Amino acid sequence: MKEFMARNKYPEQTLEKILNVAQKLFLEKGFDQTTIQDIVDNLEGMTRGAVYHHFKSKDEIMEALIHQMFLENNPFDELRKRKDLNGLQKLKLAVTMNQSNQDGIQMSEQALPLLQNPRILAGIIESNRKYLTPFWLELIEEGIEDGSIQTAYAKQLSELLPLLELWLMPTVYPSSSEEMVQKFMFIREMLTKMGLPLFDEEMVEMVKQQLQRLAE
Repeated sequence: MKEFMARNKYPEQTLEKILNVAQKLFLEKGFDQTTIQDIVDNLEGMTRGAVYHHFKSKDEIMEALIHQMFLENNPFDELRKRKDLNGLQKLKLAVTMNQSNQDGIQMSEQALPLLQNPRILAGIIESNRKYLTPFWLELIEEGIEDGSIQTAYAKQLSELLPLLELWLMPTVYPSSSEEMVQKFMFIREMLTKMGLPLFDEEMVEMVKQQLQRLAE
């Protein structure tokens, strides 16, 4: 008991260690092939009980990792400071930066099966509503103000964009790679007609490649 309490004297450090080790193992071995015991064995003497003190399951660890990676690699904070870009350019760059984050992409691919869990899916939707939607809204409104975006539906688009990403996930809506690309082209055309021309040809090719990997 004393040993357990000592290890949890600094719970934030313990939590960070667990997430760092789990991320390394998930990327190296894959989520399905990694067990809680694997994580414990790589935590330099930390007990299984210490891990379960913070997380009830491996699914919860992955959920926390996805949230952490978004906060650590959030492109919006950096883009806010860019005075050389208009609102639309900032939105496009945010998408490009997200697609270029290889660790984030790999973790998202590992997490795809978890989206079949209603609790985790609901948690991701709530997290998107809480964190992503306000960022989208801020940049869309900035684009309307500077004239780079022509739409009367800023709020509606900011709420829709995170949901469209889930629509493209094959574990949520089973689709072949061809169907996923077709969905994306539909999204592109819809956003353009709504006054938000978010995807140019270079970005289209980048997103197509990622969608094809997700469907494999």
